[in-house]
Amino acid sequence: MIGKNKLELLAPAGDLEKLKIAVLYGADAVYIGGEAYGLRAKAKNFTKEKMAEGIAFAHERGKKVYVTANIYAHNQDFVGMADYFKEVEALGADGLLISDLGVFAVAREAVPNMEIHISTQANNTNFESAKMWYQLGARRVVVARELSLGEIKEIREKIPEDMDIEAFVHGAMCISYSGRCLLSNYMAGRDANKGACAHPCRWKYHLVEESRPGEYMPIEENERGTYIYNSKDLCMITHIPDLIAAGIQSFKIEGRMKTPFYVGTVVKAYREAIDDYLKDPALYEKKLPYYLEEISKASHRDYTTAFYYGKPDGDEQVYTNNSYIREYDFIGMVESQWNEETGLAKVMQRNKFSVGEEIEVMPAVGESFSMVVEEMYTEDGAVVDSAPHPQQMLWVKFPKPVKTYDMLRKKSSQQ
Repeated sequence: MIGKNKLELLAPAGDLEKLKIAVLYGADAVYIGGEAYGLRAKAKNFTKEKMAEGIAFAHERGKKVYVTANIYAHNQDFVGMADYFKEVEALGADGLLISDLGVFAVAREAVPNMEIHISTQANNTNFESAKMWYQLGARRVVVARELSLGEIKEIREKIPEDMDIEAFVHGAMCISYSGRCLLSNYMAGRDANKGACAHPCRWKYHLVEESRPGEYMPIEENERGTYIYNSKDLCMITHIPDLIAAGIQSFKIEGRMKTPFYVGTVVKAYREAIDDYLKDPALYEKKLPYYLEEISKASHRDYTTAFYYGKPDGDEQVYTNNSYIREYDFIGMVESQWNEETGLAKVMQRNKFSVGEEIEVMPAVGESFSMVVEEMYTEDGAVVDSAPHPQQMLWVKFPKPVKTYDMLRKKSSQQ
């Protein structure tokens, strides 16, 4: 079992705002993508300037930043790769996340002092492959999502003590083995292994018989639907003790394409759960319903423990639709400190809300609280009853102190 002081909560950061949210809401480290070589080409990702700002923000708060370079490279991808790694190192990144052996070789030569982590895309399913990567110079392996806790524990026991194990504990699941999908490239011309996945696993499918073109027959299981590849979302927040006992050091949250509200909500819930367990296992057990309630306020599919307790069966899929469960809406983020005399703080609106509505304030640290919106003004001081315009700046009256980056949410009308 790994020492308690070595646990890491690792959060996704698709852009600079999400990086700041992840750091402030409790992540020990974040993983980001630059403008090349990562597997989230549609995320906003980081320019060199934004990467430098994000790394500085994280380091000032004692947090780490890992940069993804986990594509499966083709020959042309190596042009300029060594120089890119040198730039990332110069910006102060704490590590690279790599899948491809050739990319690994370039990184080892270009930036021999940088820490390299081996991505789940590398299909790390056994201790021998982990030991091989260690011998080549890697110091962390992200285990494949297809492993059970028992298999991970055996890997932990058979690899060097100074090699870390990272594993996904929350977020969307890929239907393809270790995330190596060919469906997207074949059906949409977008290569999932180079960061451009079109997510065909979430599409609705029918059968067509060769001699009867145009006749679409539904694929049904007990008349529940036709989303045959559509997995539930992973959620291990109620199984923190088992993750620790298996020897997982870094708890990884999926979601570089998700919203700041998702990142803040999920990171904060896991931060509280981990800290509570390390402080008092009995407290953690008592608060299990609370963790689930909080984490479910971010949009999600039904939850699953995936492969951790055995191979999934048909119950791990969502057959009826490909949409999210959304119980709460993200309606705003505090942009300035609270004024004690007026009770006002500036808020950037993210979804419509109105005077008279009950909302919740979710701070980065501490308990959330409910309030009724009583007063709201434009930046010019004009009284308004609602905030209908996207990213509108408003002055909102709060009954108690709020801080920059505190988030506002309300129960969704779409429930």
